[in-house]
Amino acid sequence: MSQVQSLRIDLNWCIEQLRHTGHLSDSDAQLIRSTARNKAQISWHPLQWIAHFNVVDQAQPDSTLTLHRLCQWLAQIAQLPYFVIDPLKADVSRLTQVMSQEFASRNRILAVEHHPDRIVIGADQPFLTDWHKGLAQSNRDKAIEVVLLNPEQLTRYLKEYYQVSRAVASAQGMGAFRADKGVEAMLQLGDLTQTNLDANDQHIVRIVDWILQFAFEQSASDIHLEPRKDLGRVRFRIDGVLHTIYDMPSNILMAVVARIKILGRMNVAEKRKPQDGRLKTRTPKGVETELRLATLPTAFGEKMVMRIFDPEVLIRSFEQLGFSPDLLTTWQHLTRHTHGIILVTGPTGSGKTTTLYSTLKQLAADTVNVCTIEDPIEMIESSFNQMQVNPAIDLGFADGIRALMRQDPDIIMVGEIRDSYTADMAVQAALTGHLVLSTLHTNDAPSSLMRLHDLGVQPFLTAATLLGVLAQRLVRTLCPHCKTGVLTNPQLWQQLTHPWTSTMPKQVFEAKGCEQCRNTGYRGRVGLYEMLPMSAELKRLISHNAPLDAIRQHSYQEGLQPLRLAGARRIAEGLTSFEEVLRVVPL
Repeated sequence: MSQVQSLRIDLNWCIEQLRHTGHLSDSDAQLIRSTARNKAQISWHPLQWIAHFNVVDQAQPDSTLTLHRLCQWLAQIAQLPYFVIDPLKADVSRLTQVMSQEFASRNRILAVEHHPDRIVIGADQPFLTDWHKGLAQSNRDKAIEVVLLNPEQLTRYLKEYYQVSRAVASAQGMGAFRADKGVEAMLQLGDLTQTNLDANDQHIVRIVDWILQFAFEQSASDIHLEPRKDLGRVRFRIDGVLHTIYDMPSNILMAVVARIKILGRMNVAEKRKPQDGRLKTRTPKGVETELRLATLPTAFGEKMVMRIFDPEVLIRSFEQLGFSPDLLTTWQHLTRHTHGIILVTGPTGSGKTTTLYSTLKQLAADTVNVCTIEDPIEMIESSFNQMQVNPAIDLGFADGIRALMRQDPDIIMVGEIRDSYTADMAVQAALTGHLVLSTLHTNDAPSSLMRLHDLGVQPFLTAATLLGVLAQRLVRTLCPHCKTGVLTNPQLWQQLTHPWTSTMPKQVFEAKGCEQCRNTGYRGRVGLYEMLPMSAELKRLISHNAPLDAIRQHSYQEGLQPLRLAGARRIAEGLTSFEEVLRVVPL
């Protein structure tokens, strides 16, 4: 740390230091000094006020003095590491036990990391160290390490961390987990999730709000609430990968689940059966969004998964989804047919629903009737006529298709073909002059033909009705801020492209990690696609019940490019890495 001690930096000090180090011009310094602040800006940190003007950095004229750059500058002056908080990695319950909120607020400090031998404390006043002695006394067995924090992050998380911890602690004080019974006894009595907490208690409401808003902010696709023996776990799925967010007492997690069940109009008293529900809310940006709720009884209570549906999915272009110009042309040609079946295949979470919804949104003109049968309805769209499967009243996919065919439809979307009855009804709908779009769970496009035959569809009917199959996967895209160029590994390139001839790039990129991507090296996802349109020769092979290898070989001869070749192209374009493609693509 710098030798300057017990100094509270103010605006004049920052301006003079910036001028002295060649970052700030005299005219900009005068502008910053002479401009009056409004009521909200009076409490700002000096660096926040300087960053507000977005003036040119005189030391690097092509850049401006952003708050991030100013924090890096101050960290260098103070000889401290600059720390960027990653809320996904913060153990909030442990960090807030290091010191009281009053002590943290008074000294403008926050515990940001907790290790067995040391505690990392973040501050935005690097030369004020009066708090150091008091904190060291209350944590005698651990060394204190000081880092510089962005004042905006410090203000936000100082409030947020303690609010959540206080809500959990307050809720915990109002009820205790029924730990006096063994798990087996509780299962027999059917009261494993018994809790004395009120799901409508203000502390539980606050925890639920925090979980939802945090998930929206982090662009999570799913929220998992998982009960355990002692501590329940909250996890978010972000870009296809699960991250642990918070561990809280099991009785509080059960109260959180109960609160969400109330919001989703589910049966709160029923804890023994799986249930489904829906919940509408708003993101921090004010955008209305919908969540699909699903519960599952487990050994330690009800597990809940909330699928977050991005309202912007329906307005994404095919280019944003990752369609190449050639693939888009082929796909649009197929979807212009008035009758036949188009299949989208891939595992759960590969983006099939997004592809189908985006397609239906473009097809749903005033001149056509678009009907869907889904389990459950994933996104509400006013331009479709959507129906949900209901096993309780024997309304399955096959019955739904039969009912839809009497509704004068032009286009029918079937959520999934999962049994012989649904497959037969989809074929009948296609034969009687309807365009049917649906999904299957297969590894690649050619395999879906065999899957239809396994479900009982006669090969000649498959050949007569099937228009094409689109197989897809989602791969994470490399963070543009930190991806690093490396020489291409010939063995890995050969593994992806053999036996297709594809020019090997001299350089590819790999994930590195920075604060912009939470040190994962990846930000966002893009689709990989394998398009198999039905040609006359391919239909002849199918109608003669040719084996899968023969169909696959002929498809390759006609120009089918497998998923791994699509992955190789994305690698060559610098969008993703070998590791990511090999993780999701079948070889």
